[in-house]
Amino acid sequence: MIEKLAIIGVGLIGSSLALALREANAVNRVTGFGRNRSNLEKGVEIGVLDDFETSIAETVKDADVIVVAVPLGAMGQVFAELQPAVNERTVITDVGSAKGSVVEVADKILGPLMRRFVPGHPIAGTEKSGVEAGFASLYQNRRVILTPTEATDEDATEVIENMWKSCGAVIEYTTAQHHDKVLAATSHLPHMLAYALVHQLSNLNDHEEIFRYASGGFRDFTRIASSDPVMWRDVCIANGDVLVKLIEQYQQELNQITAAIKSEDADELLRLFGRAKSERDSLIGNC
Repeated sequence: MIEKLAIIGVGLIGSSLALALREANAVNRVTGFGRNRSNLEKGVEIGVLDDFETSIAETVKDADVIVVAVPLGAMGQVFAELQPAVNERTVITDVGSAKGSVVEVADKILGPLMRRFVPGHPIAGTEKSGVEAGFASLYQNRRVILTPTEATDEDATEVIENMWKSCGAVIEYTTAQHHDKVLAATSHLPHMLAYALVHQLSNLNDHEEIFRYASGGFRDFTRIASSDPVMWRDVCIANGDVLVKLIEQYQQELNQITAAIKSEDADELLRLFGRAKSERDSLIGNC
């Protein structure tokens, strides 16, 4: 049982965590902090939060667990504000989509509290945001990747592992560097492609007609372009080196397809498409 859970940034991820822990009877009190007071008031009204505070220091006071669920670019400021108010038994974790930058800034600011810091990333979410977007089943059978550092206490890691397991999640461990390499390919790059496609088509003269006649495939592919732009701006900056390499590799793939179309090379197109279909079907399934 977590007696007091402090959530810094009560959006989809934080509110879903609170709801899942309540459903599992794994938390007693949830206190929230955010820049949008109406969002916090709504959180109390719908039962996500028990209360909220107007300062980070007050929010984390006497907390057993602190979950930092803010955009990557805001992590440093949050760590700086909570650091003086945290006692030595409190466990701190985050839910950032890139781990290397979070560990780096935490190491600079948290100091001795790094032993109570367990970096994490739930591989779950939707394009929705805000406290009302949360739902208790978000983490059921979804992976949560933890990347504890060499300084992290084992008991702190155990607390965060148990917290996510209470939500129905499957826990995996890796390094921050490996996490960022894998997630750049499976999450960060697809978001860039979706944003770029929507942006390109929106600049066409007949873009209203294009979007009006959009089929299910277009909607499925571009759904993630409705995600929070601030969050994804910060992901690009935080994991830029790895992401740029993948974008450049993807551009080479597009160049191959472009050349095959121009030369009407049906065999090459069939080879490219056939291999892609085979790989996806074997690794992910036809769904």
